[in-house]
Amino acid sequence: MNTLRVGILLTALTALFVVVGGMLGGQGGMVIALGLALVMNVGSFWFSDKLVIKMTRAQPVSEAEAPDLHAMVARLAQRAGIPKPALYVVPDPQPNAFATGRSPARGVVAVNQGLLDVLDAREVEGVIAHEIGHIRHRDTLTMAVVASLAGAVMMLANMAQWAAMFGGLRGDDDDDGGGIVGLLVAIIVAPLAAMLIQTGISRAREFEADAAAADYTGSPDGLASALLKLERGASLIPSETARPATAHLNIVNPLRAGSRARFAGLFSTHPPVEARIERLMQHAGRVAA
Repeated sequence: MNTLRVGILLTALTALFVVVGGMLGGQGGMVIALGLALVMNVGSFWFSDKLVIKMTRAQPVSEAEAPDLHAMVARLAQRAGIPKPALYVVPDPQPNAFATGRSPARGVVAVNQGLLDVLDAREVEGVIAHEIGHIRHRDTLTMAVVASLAGAVMMLANMAQWAAMFGGLRGDDDDDGGGIVGLLVAIIVAPLAAMLIQTGISRAREFEADAAAADYTGSPDGLASALLKLERGASLIPSETARPATAHLNIVNPLRAGSRARFAGLFSTHPPVEARIERLMQHAGRVAA
């Protein structure tokens, strides 16, 4: 069900991008927007993993440096039926982790140094199993495409603002665009819609990866315990490497530290930890039955 929902939301996000292009430039704008969407999807496919690793300053870790961690990754990857992902450590004191890579064959699991300092072995296993679940389901590629499309919608909204400021806002609709209505939609409605779609896809993928982690480890307990510690850590310890463009990749929102936004949940890229743990336990109960 979550997979179907993600497909529908991804289609909606692509359609939103094309429609906003049409509002700003008519049929020509729609064609250009569709072409840009294709280019960005191809770019996300080939380069998103390299960009994320560079942005987070993640460093590869050899088997000699972390034999137990490598053995854990290999064991969980075998259970998931995918090649062993590369292992990276991020020099960040906040306890967190993410996965990237355009396919299971090029998967990367990256854990923050803060995570290794805070969690015990069972909890680390739960987190790594969660990230391997993302790689197994190709969420890393899906979310890269989603982020690029959502960012493009924001770019078009900024273009609409400039058009309005410099005489592009006209009171009549014409064949080349949406006039005042089109610009207002592009400026106000489209960015909110893109953000809601992006966060909806991200939350759905987190639930799926949590369930996969319980399957690969044989128990929801390690991940459930880890999520509680990670949530608290993310709220207390500011991340030194996370950016809004990469926040959705992390197992918990890395930008929570110091945030008291009343409506943050509506635009959160991650489900509430309480809901994730409840789903974990429900999934484990169904599997056991």
